[in-house]
Amino acid sequence: ELNTAIDFNACVLQMFSFLRSGKNKTFKPIKTHKKEKRKKLSDYAKATLGSGNMRSAVVLPKGEDLNEWLAVNTVDFFNEISLLYGTITDYCTPENCPVMNAGSNYEYLWADGVKIKKPIKCNAPEYVDHLMTWVEGQLNDESIFPLQLGTPFPKNFQQIVKTIFKRLFRVYAHIYHSHFKKIIGLGAEAHLNTCFKHFIYFVHEFRLISPAEQDPLKELIDALMGKKEKSEGKSTK
Repeated sequence: ELNTAIDFNACVLQMFSFLRSGKNKTFKPIKTHKKEKRKKLSDYAKATLGSGNMRSAVVLPKGEDLNEWLAVNTVDFFNEISLLYGTITDYCTPENCPVMNAGSNYEYLWADGVKIKKPIKCNAPEYVDHLMTWVEGQLNDESIFPLQLGTPFPKNFQQIVKTIFKRLFRVYAHIYHSHFKKIIGLGAEAHLNTCFKHFIYFVHEFRLISPAEQDPLKELIDALMGKKEKSEGKSTK
């Protein structure tokens, strides 16, 4: 059973401590914000999150560009998930996780449409490596995440962001279904719950993932958000 009865403020403090700790390895190197505007937005989001108001932490700040806000948070969530997965890589092995799944009812096949066009079956660590490498490639592509002042975002930017979030969600789904007991053993349960709650609030605020894609963690999402929040959200269109 997933314990969601956690003290939010304490968990936020633990999350930042966990993220800063040099003892923890990341699956992919932490990405920094090379654009000063995005660094300031990221700092704003962290400060707001630290205040204990999850909803305020994800809402588009007044007067800010939606695409810039999506870009900043995409990088920050990538870093969080990279750290979280990095804590269980010794246990998420081809032997322990021969299939990339989220419980017995959900199995994920990998395809990126470029290098791998036909979906292939992967063990979990192989799938996550493909996934995180692909996301990292998107984040490093300045035609998608522009760094130069005045360079516009591509017209399909929000669709790309939705695909990134859909795929990052699958890492969370696998961790919860296959490695939650290990997470508890590592003392990282509250950190995982807080990171995922932040992630799912952001997803719901901007409707980034379809309800069907969220089904593997539906009960947890309902518990973390409550019925009122489930029905709310702003479209990116």
